[in-house]
Amino acid sequence: MNHGVVSAVKLLRGAERKKAGRFLAEGANSVTAALATGWVEELFFTEEAGSRHDELIAGAAAAGVRVSPITERAAKSLSDTVTPPGLVAVCGLLDVPLGEALAGPRQGRSAGSAPGPRLLAVPVSVSEPGNAGTVIRVADAVGADAAILAGDSVDPHNGKCVRSSAGSVFHLPIARERDVALVLEQITAAGVQILATAADGEVDLDDADELLARPTAWLFGNEAHGLDPAIAARADHRVRIPIHGRAESLNLATAAAICLYASARVQHRQDRPTT
Repeated sequence: MNHGVVSAVKLLRGAERKKAGRFLAEGANSVTAALATGWVEELFFTEEAGSRHDELIAGAAAAGVRVSPITERAAKSLSDTVTPPGLVAVCGLLDVPLGEALAGPRQGRSAGSAPGPRLLAVPVSVSEPGNAGTVIRVADAVGADAAILAGDSVDPHNGKCVRSSAGSVFHLPIARERDVALVLEQITAAGVQILATAADGEVDLDDADELLARPTAWLFGNEAHGLDPAIAARADHRVRIPIHGRAESLNLATAAAICLYASARVQHRQDRPTT
């Protein structure tokens, strides 16, 4: 196993990622997104992956990325999946300071829009990397300006989180901040209202269009326990998602998708030119 692979294998551990300032992204979706946004420092590929993704690999080499063929055995050592895809990129860490995540809108905002973030996804103490990655993917899909992982949340560079995001970790700013109170203070200071999901919320999502038209940060709680009541109480409004069938509740990723889409629907409707 060559020296580059040995060094890269260490990045499967969070402490080593932080120390080295790098992480691994595997699979075609993640690697394509990483290459398109300039995050890749080195690309490893097996013979099989090389034949399937020859154009991608050639494009990486043409862009100045170091490309290195590896054995199937080495590919397994670089992966935390049962069936490694054989395509792994070493990337620079992508999380940004909280202030940068709150500094302004993503590219593509319509002309004349107000400055500053308009839609933020804020998972709080989310421990399951698949859920964190899915929330980031949803936030990207609806055009949110950033995702902020608050409290004791999972590392967004975790392999499962990166895979679950399907490349979205490379598309929007992602911040991490353990101090939840600081996150809430900075969001409010940025002129963004805070909405918290709650089964007993005083506002029904179906009736919330006037609220959703404003710049909004959605708080989403831990998978097992939801939002801490003290944190939910800090929100400007607590919003309940109406359940019309017999299901008792919704999981984190589903609730996040519903709420973020509802906000995006109203905000994008505002952007349409009137005739």
